[in-house]
Amino acid sequence: MGPGPINADPRVLRAMSAQLVGQYDPWMTQTMDETQVLYRQVFQTQNEQTLLVDGTSRAGIEAALVSLIEPGDRVLVPIFGRFGHLLREIAERCGAEVHVIEVPWGQVFSFEAIAEAVERVQPKLLAVVHGDTSTTMAQPLEGLGELCEKNGVLFYTDVTASLAGNAFHVDDLGLDAVTAGLQKCLGGPSGSAPVTFSQKAVDVITARKSIEAGIRTEGDVVSAHPIRSNYFDLAMIFDYWGPKRLNHHTEATTMLYGARECARIVVEEGLDQMVARHTLHGNAMLAGLRGLGLEIFGDVTHKMTNVAAVMIPDGIDGDAARGAMLNDFGIEIGTSFGPLHGKVWRIGTMGYNARKDTVLTTLAALEAVLRVGGVTVTGGGGVGAAYDVYSDAGRAEVPA
Repeated sequence: MGPGPINADPRVLRAMSAQLVGQYDPWMTQTMDETQVLYRQVFQTQNEQTLLVDGTSRAGIEAALVSLIEPGDRVLVPIFGRFGHLLREIAERCGAEVHVIEVPWGQVFSFEAIAEAVERVQPKLLAVVHGDTSTTMAQPLEGLGELCEKNGVLFYTDVTASLAGNAFHVDDLGLDAVTAGLQKCLGGPSGSAPVTFSQKAVDVITARKSIEAGIRTEGDVVSAHPIRSNYFDLAMIFDYWGPKRLNHHTEATTMLYGARECARIVVEEGLDQMVARHTLHGNAMLAGLRGLGLEIFGDVTHKMTNVAAVMIPDGIDGDAARGAMLNDFGIEIGTSFGPLHGKVWRIGTMGYNARKDTVLTTLAALEAVLRVGGVTVTGGGGVGAAYDVYSDAGRAEVPA
């Protein structure tokens, strides 16, 4: 019940137990094609280049940035948590001239602040984290697509922490590049990164195409300035997932099975219904934490649905309390990074764990641990407050 990874959905684990097949077996390539179709629905996009990068969510980030950025390109990164710093780090390693704007952790940027920076910096790429689990904040993206289009800027976001648990439609937002991971709201294990790219982004990437020796055929392009990673070279990966079936690498078959099942679950439940489920259980957890007398960290109006941060009460050892939650109740919650390390706990309700029973059990366990740690709490205050949220939601569903 931390900020991720979370318990994988049993359906995903069963799917991953299937036997391997050859990477060009017709059933395998059909599975790849089906996975692309499914993730277009998850991302809410028509982008042809919607596929998986083999690796954790960071692999998806690095593939997008190294394939879009050439040395000397100007990149703008608004930083409001740990993972904005990560985007900056990767962009700098790509040789970019990186410009940043920052707000204190627990806040997000206004549209006006990002617009001013875009018009001042005139970057090739705007790189924004959508949901940053280090602070639990979700950066509003509305209007940024039009801003980037107006200024000739590519628009990238990382939605690892937010996808399928928060409202997010790629095409409606005017995004050019989006990367994600399975281990949060999608309910899978870390190790596969769903990604999607607009035609504008694809054109930038394919203009840098350079087919490696050994798989190159007559007429294949060779660039003097290729993408600076072979494994994360999206120009070749696009051909691997496309009709050409370029033998770029061996697909992580078991992760493909898992990623496909994650997407099937989203599509079967319905994206809007899945977001509503995360919202309901996230609201119940939030109310329960307040019912225990805990102070919520950050600007709650911009909090992700699927994770909450609370200030660790004075007089209690935060790590010892987390240890008691794990050792005595089998429940994991998280701490945070940087300026928030040791100051907050992060408690998630996402994916397979966005359920009533997990919320109530976590709140009951946390109450017990707080009592043992000497914190004064109202008996049943957390569970009771969560029950009120569920009761109100139930009444709202009853037809008038």
